[in-house]
Amino acid sequence: MRTEDVLAAVGTGLWHWDETAGTVAMNATAAALLGLPADPVTSRSSAVRACLHAEDFVALNGGLALARAEGTVVESLMRVIGDDGSILRTVRIRMRPTGRLTMAGTLHEARAATSGGAAPSGDWRRAREAFLLDAGRALAEADSTAEVLRVAATLSMPGFSPDGLAVFGVRGDRLAIIGHHGHSVGTDGPFTDMPMATDYPATLVARTGRAVYLPTPEAYEQRFPATWPLAKPFDRSSWAFLPLVVAGNTIGAWMAAFREPVAFTPDERSVLTTVARMLAQALSRAHLHESERELSDGLQRTMLPTRGPGIEGMTVAARYVPTGGGLQVGGDWYDAIDLPSGRTALVIGDVQGHDVRAAGLMGQLRIALRAYAAEGHHPDAVLSRTSRFLAGLSDPDHGDDDRFATCLYLEADPSSGTLDVVRAGHPEPAIRMGDGTTIIRRTAGGLPLGIAPDSDYPTTRLVLEPGEVLLICTDGLIETGGHDLDTGWQRLRAALETGPSDDLEALADHLVRAVHGPASHHTTGPLADRREDDIALMLLRRDLDGPTCDVPVRRAVLTVSQSAPRQIREARHEIRALLHDWTVPDQVDAAVLLVSELITNVLVHTDEDAVLTARLMGVPGKRRLRIDVGDRSDDMPHRRSPGEMASSGRGLLLIEELADAWGVDPRGDGKAIWFEIHEAAADYGRP
Repeated sequence: MRTEDVLAAVGTGLWHWDETAGTVAMNATAAALLGLPADPVTSRSSAVRACLHAEDFVALNGGLALARAEGTVVESLMRVIGDDGSILRTVRIRMRPTGRLTMAGTLHEARAATSGGAAPSGDWRRAREAFLLDAGRALAEADSTAEVLRVAATLSMPGFSPDGLAVFGVRGDRLAIIGHHGHSVGTDGPFTDMPMATDYPATLVARTGRAVYLPTPEAYEQRFPATWPLAKPFDRSSWAFLPLVVAGNTIGAWMAAFREPVAFTPDERSVLTTVARMLAQALSRAHLHESERELSDGLQRTMLPTRGPGIEGMTVAARYVPTGGGLQVGGDWYDAIDLPSGRTALVIGDVQGHDVRAAGLMGQLRIALRAYAAEGHHPDAVLSRTSRFLAGLSDPDHGDDDRFATCLYLEADPSSGTLDVVRAGHPEPAIRMGDGTTIIRRTAGGLPLGIAPDSDYPTTRLVLEPGEVLLICTDGLIETGGHDLDTGWQRLRAALETGPSDDLEALADHLVRAVHGPASHHTTGPLADRREDDIALMLLRRDLDGPTCDVPVRRAVLTVSQSAPRQIREARHEIRALLHDWTVPDQVDAAVLLVSELITNVLVHTDEDAVLTARLMGVPGKRRLRIDVGDRSDDMPHRRSPGEMASSGRGLLLIEELADAWGVDPRGDGKAIWFEIHEAAADYGRP
């Protein structure tokens, strides 16, 4: 006897639904159950749909979509209606997808419909739709993984809310728990890091991309005996494990655990599947945002100074605030550079554009400028060389557009308060004076960097008096909120005059808030509101209690040529004359010895003349002697370890022992070795 005959004998019909062709093939039993003539027939699918209650057919379509996604069978109760709209009977159908748009199954009359399989009521449908809308809105607004997990933990599903959940993520060939809710702290240990081959529902879901429903503990134990002992202590009655799929890729699994038994009807599975899809999209967006923020923070940490700028006798505060959009990287930067001369350079600049290329150019520009400054070039030469460097980076043959940058570079001498300023198309500096009055200091300037490689950049010398504050910034602090350069400076001047006078860090925050609202110290992460432009600013204050203003009270300059080494004796006499009233005779002898040693080294080890510059600064008893011995050779001095009988090689050892400070100052046309001796230094004569 054929299977079809056996099924017909028990009142079960067979049908095959082909949406591609728009037809439904039925045997005689199936046709009779649908109110059609009791003959095998292939009918139009529209005619079959007309035999079914519209509400039930919508539920059937939802169940079929779920069955296709899960690779399972859909079962539902359907009301058959007559030509006059009356309900003829209720049939139970079972259908299995056989292709993307084809299905096959059975149907038979249900004498007594049970509530568990009946079509959901209108109230339940409205509650489900309202829940899904609310869940979708909440998950769409979550912008971090932690926030997505918090939202997922608060979802209240209509009629069967889980009281425990866990989210797993795929990490290569392993499955790791990302977060959980409704479980005690520390209970996630066994699930923290599992091989994908583990006999566990979440790993199976992650491997296959199909959901696993376990309505009872017995079903869990029977299907996953190896990991059932891990789940048993949680005292749950039902579990649903669903794949988290984004763009066809399974990125993890979501577990919903229930204290009360859940049958996982098609409608319940449909809700869980929809939530899983929204959860996967939210996690993917959050991961993307977090990756962007991590990349942004990494770029900014790399491109900004690794330490806060500091100058003895001066106080410095700096801020960088990104735009708050996209990767939050742009072309603004600031820097502080310790120069070999003992001075400090402050730099602030802005590369054209607000994209990753602008950030990359900014990084290259910053490195190049640092290198030129470290070579000892004067401020104007530093910007000239940097401009040529930027102009050489554009490559029209490869589609690179020309970029330019504005920049302000200054060298600060804390002992005298002098500032040597050069500008390349950048906003001018402002100074808040001791009485609070703020003025914009007009300084000479040149073209932005990269426009004309041979541009000149004139130097302007300013003097910062004790207690005065210098502001340098990018145009993001000025021209925002509809302001132009003039009105922006008026707003900024008012903020500078009314800001804190005793705390430079608080003043920096005050200036940022005056333009854009709150910003954290050295802000590099996302801010609460989107910025119109990047902001970089630096504040420099000459301290009231800093070192005495070191204006040279005596100065000597002498050149010792290769052809006249006897002039070394004259140099020694010159230094003794300069220090005729120095209070510590041993320090005078030390200075004379070091001068003789340095000049001799130049004459012996190079073919250049030696240029001696000596400056005596300060007031008697607290004076500072600075001596530079320069030459045109690029060969840098190296420390040696001379033997007891050696006649040379002790120069640097003597400087280290006798000087209070020393260094090598690379210059554009050679180098200079310098040392300082401080009058009545407490540690002089140390062993």
